[in-house]
Amino acid sequence: MFSTAQTAVLRTRLDTGSESYRENVSAMAEMWDIVAAELATVPTVGGERYVDRHHRRGKLLVRERIELLVDPDSAFLELSPLAGWGTQDPVGVGVAVGIGLVAGVETMIIGSDMTYRGGSANPNTLDKVSRAYEIVRENRLPVVHLQESAGAELPRQADIFVRGGEQFRNITQLSKMGIPTITVAFGPNTAGGAYTPGMSDYTVFVAERGTAYLGGPPLVKMAIDEIVDEETLGGAEMHSTTSGLSDYLAADELDGLRHVRQIISHLQWKKLGPGPTVRADPPLYPAHELMGCASADVTKPFDMHEVIARLVDGSRFEAFKPLYGDKLVCGWASIHGFPVGILGNNGILFSEEAAKGAQFIQLCNRTDTPLLFLHNITGFMVGTAAEQGGIIRNGAKLINAVANSTVPHLNLMVGASYGAGNYGMGGKAYNPRFIFSWPNHRIAVMGPKQLAGVMDIVARNAAAGRGIEVDEEALTAQRNALEGQIEIESTALFATGRMWDDGIIHPSDSRTVLGLALSAVHSNVVQGATEYGVWRH
Repeated sequence: MFSTAQTAVLRTRLDTGSESYRENVSAMAEMWDIVAAELATVPTVGGERYVDRHHRRGKLLVRERIELLVDPDSAFLELSPLAGWGTQDPVGVGVAVGIGLVAGVETMIIGSDMTYRGGSANPNTLDKVSRAYEIVRENRLPVVHLQESAGAELPRQADIFVRGGEQFRNITQLSKMGIPTITVAFGPNTAGGAYTPGMSDYTVFVAERGTAYLGGPPLVKMAIDEIVDEETLGGAEMHSTTSGLSDYLAADELDGLRHVRQIISHLQWKKLGPGPTVRADPPLYPAHELMGCASADVTKPFDMHEVIARLVDGSRFEAFKPLYGDKLVCGWASIHGFPVGILGNNGILFSEEAAKGAQFIQLCNRTDTPLLFLHNITGFMVGTAAEQGGIIRNGAKLINAVANSTVPHLNLMVGASYGAGNYGMGGKAYNPRFIFSWPNHRIAVMGPKQLAGVMDIVARNAAAGRGIEVDEEALTAQRNALEGQIEIESTALFATGRMWDDGIIHPSDSRTVLGLALSAVHSNVVQGATEYGVWRH
């Protein structure tokens, strides 16, 4: 277990008066301003007209409900707030998701946004909620649904219906695992939306507001020619007194939130992880300097030690193999008192770095230590020397270790994450507990210029093989178009819009966000692997 007793303190070499530092800060701030502008649109995803209508009806917005639900002065870690960016769906995709303290318990909160098409779900809504359940399952967090749902967005039913039942399967499986689910019906819960309270362990219905029915009055009329009003069919009072679907009848929205806090209080919920075990003193260097530590332009290298020094407790870092494979920084530290093993890129991955990383991951698993991957990687080294030196063999060893590691993994994208380097650093395909990105982050199979250049060479070779001349003008246009396409598709906004991460964060908030994530993962058992797949030595 990591100890502070003999641990070296990182000494900064960052020149905050240098031109490069000032340029990084300025460029990073510009990128963050773009992200912040997008975030500012999310609370009113349906537009002011729908927000005003909601308030006129005496109803709270979803984020107002969340703010009243979580403990006063506590943090709320919103996840995937920009989901849907760059797609046909609105930013936020009509649902708010995040982790907050409720009655002292870290809880996943999933709230439908009635300002967006009556709280109906689109395909991206399903993906966002599915990711929330994944986090719940892996980290063992109680779930609160702040529910007001019109069901599926019917014109897009072909992309929703078949997989839409996954949500209900998730709720029931969580219940089987002993992870409680609580639903508050603030308004209509129609068709498939009615199964959320139906499957939950606890239900709260708000009087004269909450309803639940498989088919509303118009459908009942068409199906069986019965004329019935909403309250008789599926109102809060009916479900509380007659059907038994409602466990608690709340007088109003505030009373409904009070019931949730009361329910969570009586759960007597206990974390299974060891919790913070190390002195959680702040880093020696200010968090705002993270804005200039990493290169805003991911093609320019920077020293990952400078980032680590501003993330970890007391800037203490016990380096592992510092003189071997130095393009991969490995070592032990703690963040907000939680011990972590850190892997950070200081350049491309060579065979030595891959072998070093694999060993370090094994060691962290032996001591049940969570892993933090700090991404700024262009990939594994290529070329004759690299191939003959065993880059595939050692790269496979690193990926084997990552894939079979069972301690929690956290990813912080502080720069590029290209090619198989993303895999070796435990990217999304390797099921990390959380992934957060800085606004300068870029992710793709390779950089835009490199990818366009490779395709240019392929096209030229193909033309030569067919014995035809290259149309230079057409090839240049094709190369420029492809480079522009990949430039857009590599950005942090593009990635977060497709939920390849759990959100873009301000660099200065990184330590806080990582602390919240580490606290969440310790709600479950933290236990390392002792067995791995076969690898070549």
